Amino acid sequence: MRRRHSRQKPLPETWLFTDPRMGEALWDAIRRLPRGSGIVLRHYGAADRAGVAQRAAKLARRYGHMLVVAGNARLARAVGAAGVHMPDGGRPTRDVITAASHDRPGLVRAQRAGAKLVFLSPVFPTRSHPAARALGAVRFGLTARGAGIAVAALGGMNRKRYVRMLALGAEAWGAIDAWNS
Repeated sequence: MRRRHSRQKPLPETWLFTDPRMGEALWDAIRRLPRGSGIVLRHYGAADRAGVAQRAAKLARRYGHMLVVAGNARLARAVGAAGVHMPDGGRPTRDVITAASHDRPGLVRAQRAGAKLVFLSPVFPTRSHPAARALGAVRFGLTARGAGIAVAALGGMNRKRYVRMLALGAEAWGAIDAWNS
């Protein structure tokens, strides 16, 4: 179920999206991830985003995880990350590995940017974006079908929900709160 990106490393099936509200629990969440998972370092606007990225990169290497940095190719290269995560509507770079999308046009943008995996969200209601309208399982499946790119489920996800989403086209899944406990 793993996908490959341009450097021939398999793309993880399970992903942690970082969020500043995790605080110090972030480090335990990274340690709890199954070996070989992915980490999307967001931490937008964090006072010490570079420091968080360095520490996350060190732990990612220790635990065999793939790290991508959201929206900042320079920071991704500086910490030795695998590449960049492009936020929905973000500017493409040559280092894009994963991307975010909320709809079919976002899937197309991600594919054109060279992303190998796009996170379609929110599938279910989520604490990180409480006002966002959830796609629901059926709309996720209809949007992902025939996308021409590997699609991951994000938003209110956990392992049990992911297993159900496999039948609807999910090839991976990501979460914040599923790892923040």
